[in-house]
Amino acid sequence: MDLTGKVAIITGASKGIGLATAEALLAKGAVVAGWSRSASDDLTHKNFHFIECNVQDEASVQQAYADTTQQVGAEVHILVNNAGVGNMGPIDGFSSDEWHAMFDTNVHGVFYCTKAVLPQMKKQHKGHIINVASLAGTAGSANMAGYCATKFAVRGFSDALFKEVRQDGVRVTCVMPGSVETNFNGADPSGEPNPHKMQPEDIAAAIVHALEAPEATMISEIQMRPSQPK
Repeated sequence: MDLTGKVAIITGASKGIGLATAEALLAKGAVVAGWSRSASDDLTHKNFHFIECNVQDEASVQQAYADTTQQVGAEVHILVNNAGVGNMGPIDGFSSDEWHAMFDTNVHGVFYCTKAVLPQMKKQHKGHIINVASLAGTAGSANMAGYCATKFAVRGFSDALFKEVRQDGVRVTCVMPGSVETNFNGADPSGEPNPHKMQPEDIAAAIVHALEAPEATMISEIQMRPSQPK
């Protein structure tokens, strides 16, 4: 897909992978609607539109979609479901509220946003949904049971979704990164990058690669790992 002029919605666009993806798509000539609870001070671009949205709330998602189409037009070509929450700890050591917060963001939010964009993507017979999961969606890890459960869910959702919508001209890609240096896992945003971790820009580049694949090709899954982890 040529990204020039294409309209992309990115959730969790104010930092980390979401911000890097917004910057990458803007550099390719796309129009980006960044859905997040707060705006980023790091991104100002004539083709970037901040849309306030809490993906945990379906009404907020529906309003964000309406605001997006009002600002950039009816056609939406790309959805990057990136917003995510990770609460770590033993099963008997963290609260049910934290468990629910992960599922409300990582799973229910993906469903709400996908449900919002699909009718238009089917109508135009063109669209691409990118779901940012994790290698935690491929294997369990101690003290990460809740997070792993949500990412297993995103991977399963993505696998079912692409089989459901591929004949409608909609492509679906599940991106599963390993260790990425973002504020999500406690990195100091002002510090020197850790050379043994992937950077948000690396994940954004993979997302762009999947989006730019030839029309007859769908990259359904991408697993990403640091080359030389420590």
